[in-house]
Amino acid sequence: MVTPTPLRPASMHEEVATRLRSMIFERQLAPGQWIDELALANDWQISRTPLREALKVLAAEGLVTSVPRQGCKVTEMSEDDADELLPVMALLEGRCAFEAVRKATDAEVKSLRRLHDVLEKHAAANNIDGYYRANHDFHTRVQALAANRWLDRATNELRRFLRLLRGRQLNWPGRMAASINEHRVLIDAFEQRDAVRAERVMHDHLMAQLVALKALRANEKMQGVTHAG
Repeated sequence: MVTPTPLRPASMHEEVATRLRSMIFERQLAPGQWIDELALANDWQISRTPLREALKVLAAEGLVTSVPRQGCKVTEMSEDDADELLPVMALLEGRCAFEAVRKATDAEVKSLRRLHDVLEKHAAANNIDGYYRANHDFHTRVQALAANRWLDRATNELRRFLRLLRGRQLNWPGRMAASINEHRVLIDAFEQRDAVRAERVMHDHLMAQLVALKALRANEKMQGVTHAG
């Protein structure tokens, strides 16, 4: 196990919060898992004070849930949460794509194409984890190219919760192949400078994720019933 980089005394709780976010997004701390403050404090060689301050920050962001007299646990996204969140993200990310197409320079579109090429490699290798990471980078880049601070603020706020799902829908058979096809149409819309098509494709891409997620959940429930029987 790699020894964590020592934390600096200044702004320690912000650094602890950053580290905790990373652990949550990487599922080193799983949804619903209780956070062992004592173990983390010992591992990171810090007092529990900055850790508790960091947990307050993450609780305010909605990434952890504070339970009185019990501590904090990683927030779990319910089925209703996902069903309500993804259509909103579809609207926001669709608008990101629209504005990004209109504002991006030729060089920036080429850089987006390079990110797409990384997606292609992971899709060809059937590397779900690599594809998820590259997909996050691609969507984050589209958001940055939109260069709209209000859109950025709203999208960042909700993207945190989307990351709690960590691309679960990619485990549905055929979803990664469908996703890369959607991305091919999207990058073509960028290269053709078709903002309206880019917005529609991005919106539908997010909604397709929800359809796949619902199918995966339904299958998991059916398998659970089958195994129980």
